[in-house]
Amino acid sequence: MKKTQWIFGMAALVLAALTLLAGGQRSLGANPGDKPASGAAVKIDNFSFGRTTLTVPAGTKVTWTNGDDVPHTVVSTDNVFKGPALDTDQTFSYTFTKPGTYSYYCSIHPKMTGKVVVQ
Repeated sequence: MKKTQWIFGMAALVLAALTLLAGGQRSLGANPGDKPASGAAVKIDNFSFGRTTLTVPAGTKVTWTNGDDVPHTVVSTDNVFKGPALDTDQTFSYTFTKPGTYSYYCSIHPKMTGKVVVQ
C-alpha cells in the first residue's frame, strides 16, 4: 500500500470515528455483509465500483458494499446523497425516488466513479 493511500485511509477512519462520537447518523447495514432485501447492489472492490453505470426504476434502493480492506465513501457529485466512510463489509444505501442521472465518487479516492440512471 502506498504511503498516501494509507494516510487517506487513516484520515477517513478518524473522520468516521469522530462522526460516531459526535452522534452523527450513519447509513450502515444492520450487519456487515448483509445484502439488501430488495433493490440493487453495487460491490466496491479493488478500488472500483463494481457497476460503473446502474440503471434502475424510480423508487429503487441501491446498496453499496465495501469489499476492500481500506475505507471508501459514496458521494453524489450534486450533493443529493453522501455516505460515511465504509470499512470492510459495511454498507450504505440510498433510495432513488426521482428520475435522472446521479453521478457519484469516492471522496477518499476521487478516481473511483460511477453513476445511477433512474428511469
